[in-house]
Amino acid sequence: MKKPVPYLPDRSWISRVRVIRILFLFLFCLLLCRLFFWQILRADQLQALAESQYETIKKTTGSRGKIYSADGYLLATNIDVYTLFAEPHNFTKPLSEITAALSVRMPWDLSTQSATDPAERVRIQDEWRQTFLNRLSSLDSRWIALKRKLPKQNKEEIETLKLDGIGFERGEMRQYPESSMAAHILGFVGSNERGQEQGYFGIEGAYDRELRSKEGRIKLEKDALGLQLAIGDYDSIGSQDGRDVVLTIRRDLQYLLENKLKEGMEKYGSKTAEAVIMDPKTGAILAMASFPNYDPSSFHMFDSETYKNLIVQDVYEPGSTMKILTVSAGVDAGAIKPDTICTRCFGPRVISGYTIKTWNEKYFPDSTITDGLVHSDNTVMIFSEEEMGKDVYVDYLQRFGLGRKTGLDVQEEALPPFRKDWRELDAATASFGQGIAVTGIQMLNIAQAIANKGVMMRPMLVQAVRNRSEEIDIDPRETGRPITPETASTVTTMMEASALHGDAKWAIPKGYRIAGKTGTAQVPVAGHYDEEKTVASFIGFAPADDPKFVMLVKLREPQTSPWGSETAAPLWFSIARDLFLRMNIPPR
Repeated sequence: MKKPVPYLPDRSWISRVRVIRILFLFLFCLLLCRLFFWQILRADQLQALAESQYETIKKTTGSRGKIYSADGYLLATNIDVYTLFAEPHNFTKPLSEITAALSVRMPWDLSTQSATDPAERVRIQDEWRQTFLNRLSSLDSRWIALKRKLPKQNKEEIETLKLDGIGFERGEMRQYPESSMAAHILGFVGSNERGQEQGYFGIEGAYDRELRSKEGRIKLEKDALGLQLAIGDYDSIGSQDGRDVVLTIRRDLQYLLENKLKEGMEKYGSKTAEAVIMDPKTGAILAMASFPNYDPSSFHMFDSETYKNLIVQDVYEPGSTMKILTVSAGVDAGAIKPDTICTRCFGPRVISGYTIKTWNEKYFPDSTITDGLVHSDNTVMIFSEEEMGKDVYVDYLQRFGLGRKTGLDVQEEALPPFRKDWRELDAATASFGQGIAVTGIQMLNIAQAIANKGVMMRPMLVQAVRNRSEEIDIDPRETGRPITPETASTVTTMMEASALHGDAKWAIPKGYRIAGKTGTAQVPVAGHYDEEKTVASFIGFAPADDPKFVMLVKLREPQTSPWGSETAAPLWFSIARDLFLRMNIPPR
């Protein structure tokens, strides 16, 4: 009997089984890796994608903070405006009927002939109708914005139509109740590169972080039609209103200053006009204006050049108003006294090969320093600078704040250049206000320090920032003591004599002691001075023995006369006359 032959499997079949096992193992590992990728590595993304299908997040905004004058008047606030939107899937009327009804209730500019011309009104309505048709027919969307910043009146008119599929979203728009008044102080609100609300210039720019509201968020669940689920999750983070800002500006004084400045600009035919009034004891700005002006509510309709606040941005040579600094420095340094005799004032001065004359080419040998201030004598100022020395004089220029910003709380204060290397000629011409640059606010600060017994204060426009729960007061801040109280008193007396005996003495209000100085500066053009163009100014404070205000008035290129004594000074005295009444300052 034969022995059974053992079964020997086919080796090729074994190999195939092994390959299949390896393949299944590889696929299983691949599946595990894929599951790890989606469930672990990409879990957050998948969850967010799922949530986006049934959850929606709406951003909410609070109100921008308001701006008030010192006497409680609203200078900047907000009004309700609306975004008109359409949801075409909810329309129950023909598209042509809806667009026709909406077009006749759109706003138009009432300052144009469209308010009274029927043909023009029909044309505008046709444009609106065509715009709506294009938006509603060319976009495949469940929500379409038709008109932004729609006034409340137009919104209410549209609501009376009861059009299904037409709705509104509330928003706010900045409004300035006083129109163009204090425009350069306030600035305006526009949009940044991301389309967000942004303050520019003035207080709106400098205090944008305080004024701006904090964004909120609402998270809710929705159904397939995009409607909120009644039993769905709801989560919200409330928005916060911006803080209110209270200015140092008095509304009545601001109105007075702007009216007077406009009249002066027209009367003297100047290219620009600017003025600023300050409380010398605190540095608080009581009023500030410059022209040409603009309306912050419609800033986009004005040339961008009108946005400039000339008081803080216009850099100019101060001319003879700089002489109050020169005599202050000389007296404080002990180099001169009011009755010091000028021994080098008998004719033109030649310095470094340049001949320097007086403004009228008249000379007064043996003049005192006070006489030099009264006559606005350039040679007396050069003598004063030489007596104290160039280095000492430059030190006093810096003590009075030249070479640095004043710190006024606006966004756009300019910083005029200040020399690093001073030659004898540079110091000599600077002594009478030529070859040195300042801004109006810097020049005002110089006079403020003299009026405040030698104590320089930081100019300020904001006195408080507040919200519903607290108010933060901004206290006056001392920034230096360039001269002693005794020097300030001495120079005040000299400035009184300058005003009382100067060419504009006829315009001084009777019964008031005023300390002041005129200035007439030539305008540098292409490396030389224009013989016809000037900057006329007057700076001073009153009453001289107990100053309640310090004021600068400046006119660029006046046409009736180039001299500050015949333009800026009479305007200064005219404004001061009304200030005495408004501020209850009695005559002495």
